[in-house]
Amino acid sequence: MTKPDELEVAPGFEHERLEGSVWRPSNEAELREGIEKAFDYRGDITIMKKDGSTVEGYIFDRRDTLLRMIPKTGTEKVTIRYADIAGLSFTGRDTAAGKSWEAWVKKYHERKAAGEKGIALQPESLE
Repeated sequence: MTKPDELEVAPGFEHERLEGSVWRPSNEAELREGIEKAFDYRGDITIMKKDGSTVEGYIFDRRDTLLRMIPKTGTEKVTIRYADIAGLSFTGRDTAAGKSWEAWVKKYHERKAAGEKGIALQPESLE
């Protein structure tokens, strides 16, 4: 039988530090792996297309052969075929890097121990 106190803490998911890295796939499997990493990334991605053009923005959807993103400049959503992608660059700041529940709790306890009043466990702004 599982004890309720043992369920209080679940292991976290360690996000890969991708900010600033470039993904140049040499085959379709590597391209799909890079697209999955880009989809999970919490910042902007620059897609280098085979025609030499680039698109920077946030990937919000990916399908079997297409991905969709919101460009950094402009308001129209863009659809890009996987076959047109030469590489990916993780150019935007990872807005959630280093921000975990454990970090919030630690900061709360530090502030409380310092005697600060009127504090609560609130997330920091991502801006």
